[in-house]
Amino acid sequence: MAAHTQKNNKPGKPGGKEAQPLIIAKTPAEEQRLKLERLMRNPDKLAPIPDRPKEWNPRAPPEFVRDVMGSSAGAGSGEFHVYRHLRRREYQRQDFLDKMAEKVDKDLDYLDKVEQNKQAADERTAKRRKKREKLKQKKLMAKKAKLETKNKKEDDADKSSESSEEEEEEEEEEEEREAEDDAEAPSFIMGKK
Repeated sequence: MAAHTQKNNKPGKPGGKEAQPLIIAKTPAEEQRLKLERLMRNPDKLAPIPDRPKEWNPRAPPEFVRDVMGSSAGAGSGEFHVYRHLRRREYQRQDFLDKMAEKVDKDLDYLDKVEQNKQAADERTAKRRKKREKLKQKKLMAKKAKLETKNKKEDDADKSSESSEEEEEEEEEEEEREAEDDAEAPSFIMGKK
């Protein structure tokens, strides 16, 4: 008898994993489901994230052209095809350069727009800050004026408090008389509509 029972039929490796049946995806959704299942079998393992594809760059034009095409007679039958490929490549390069210039212009326009928006926001913020400061100053001035009038009243009250003590006693007596009169008269009458 063998010491190790092998689950895989691979020689030299003791079986740790069971052989998975081959499932062929019939739809893109099923293919995605199978990929997710494979990823979720081992959640500790990092998921492969592919790098961004490199942007296509045209081949740089040659610095020195060895076989210059002329319009002389005697060109072979294959020269037209060579010329056609060169022309196509040059048009692609020019289109690429135009697209890059357009992209740079759009980026600059975007950055200008962002800067304008930022300045407008700063101006609005400054305006509102100024308004808040004005209101704060107004409240502070009103508070100071109120304190000053209160202090003046207290000073006036201290001076006139000696003469007003007698007046206060008379007022208290009058209030007591009025309170007695109020107690005799009913404050409400029942039965009237």
